[in-house]
Amino acid sequence: MVTLWIGLVIFIPSLLLAQQTPAGGSSFLVSLLPLILIFVIFYVILILPQSRYEKKRKEMLAALKKGDKVSTTGGIIGVIQKIEENIVTLKIAENVNIKVEKQAIKGVLEKGEEE
Repeated sequence: MVTLWIGLVIFIPSLLLAQQTPAGGSSFLVSLLPLILIFVIFYVILILPQSRYEKKRKEMLAALKKGDKVSTTGGIIGVIQKIEENIVTLKIAENVNIKVEKQAIKGVLEKGEEE
């Protein structure tokens, strides 16, 4: 689907602009227009949403606190018992605590209260 859109973005403006140029040749700007349009589309479709996602993720990791119920990338659900610099201790069952890297936290399921 994306390939089809890229093809249309390159083909249609090239046809329209090629008809408007003088018979002697095309201008430098006209030849760069499809590349500029491709860059803009990639930025809007891929780069911008990814940077927004990363910003939200960093904010979520910075806001973690003791008592939050979280899910890890491995599918483990637990309650935060202790937060060190890059290590989070999760309580996953009675008397069962595990340590995971902070980056392995996928999301917060329920906000907890600081004890």
